[in-house]
Amino acid sequence: MPGRNFLFVPGPTNVPDRILRAMNRAMEDHRSSAFPELATGLLRDLRKVFKTTTGQAFIFPATGTGGWEAALVNTRSPGDRILAPRYGQFSHLWIDLAQRHGLRVDIIDVDWGEGAPSDRIGEILSQDTQHEIKGILIVHNETATGVTSDLGAVRNAIDAAQHPALLYVDGVSSIGSIDFRMDEWKVDLAITGSQKGLMLPAGLGLVCASPKALAAREQAKCPRVFFDFGDMIRSNATGYFPYTPSIPMLYGLRESLAIISEEGLDNIFARHQRLAEGVRAAVRAWGGGLKLCAKAPKWYSNTVSAIMMPEGTNAADVIDVAFRRYNLALGAGLARMAGKLFRIGHLGDLNELMLLGAIAGAEMAMRDVGLQLTPGVGVAAAAEHYRSTAVPLAPRTAAGPSPDPALTPGAKSSPPPPPPRAARRRGGLRLSRPRGCRRAR
Repeated sequence: MPGRNFLFVPGPTNVPDRILRAMNRAMEDHRSSAFPELATGLLRDLRKVFKTTTGQAFIFPATGTGGWEAALVNTRSPGDRILAPRYGQFSHLWIDLAQRHGLRVDIIDVDWGEGAPSDRIGEILSQDTQHEIKGILIVHNETATGVTSDLGAVRNAIDAAQHPALLYVDGVSSIGSIDFRMDEWKVDLAITGSQKGLMLPAGLGLVCASPKALAAREQAKCPRVFFDFGDMIRSNATGYFPYTPSIPMLYGLRESLAIISEEGLDNIFARHQRLAEGVRAAVRAWGGGLKLCAKAPKWYSNTVSAIMMPEGTNAADVIDVAFRRYNLALGAGLARMAGKLFRIGHLGDLNELMLLGAIAGAEMAMRDVGLQLTPGVGVAAAAEHYRSTAVPLAPRTAAGPSPDPALTPGAKSSPPPPPPRAARRRGGLRLSRPRGCRRAR
């Protein structure tokens, strides 16, 4: 199919050409004396993305799921009690992982479309006077439903209960795109992956641990080998890894952190909010039973919009037509949301026109499967939002007329163009023809 694929799932996201070029390099010795310069710089600069000065970053050749496991097995023992609200597929999967490691999980079931219930968390912790609960699992941005939870409110609830439980946060689809403050919110284990806000291919599981979390390793009895913080700490101290890392991914991460630094985290957060508001304007304009899965504005995600379909329609048909006819990849509904919604990812390396293309493709696909939409209504709403909220341009510098060298004192005139071929022959230079060739008639 001509043109580029429009990738608008909420991960993996578009990889900038700068990062692709940075990754396109020959392999090198990961135990050379030059390697620590790369590794040490990455581990140092990752802390800025997590917004921590005291946390320790870890880079695993894994995904966000690997980060979940690393966070738990390095700080917990089988039989430990964990508190976890469940409000989407990814909070469900993290709970499942914890249970497979022998942890006892107290589940708070929440309607899909809402976020972490800080009030209920506070009530439960207040009643746990023996401090049997050792940790709290929170998915900051539930990608399956397009819901962002208030981590500040969760931290306030923990502090109000004066509870020592560790705070574990999945920031896979938020860190680097939505405001995340590890130190301010006293997050003990923060997890993300390379394929979302960091704009890389999948392949790196990134974890940042607080001093309190690192101290918990001393009593943690969960088995661990590949994800052992201890092995990483010993190797990272000299700029190396305990096993072979992905060299291209590390160079890609180096370029990703440079791009983030150039734009600035606060500008990145503002860009994602503005782009997300344009998508939300499109959904409101579509009407006809289409609505966000997030049940209230306080839950709206700035990295993914999960759009509920009208009763009696199948979102899978929209996704299929969008992909096969328009080369547009939209996110599918997961688990109990399968067929009920489609998702537009709006995170990472993208701008207004790219997102307008995704909105247009989704609109066309919905009309193709029979939804009664006014053509262009969603695109127009989003475009007007982007136009009306654009930062004013600086005045354009007036360009003066190009100077005429003949009228400029001391200026050297350009050399004359070479004479035409016929003139060169008349001047004595005759171009020879290969033997046997005849002049064209």
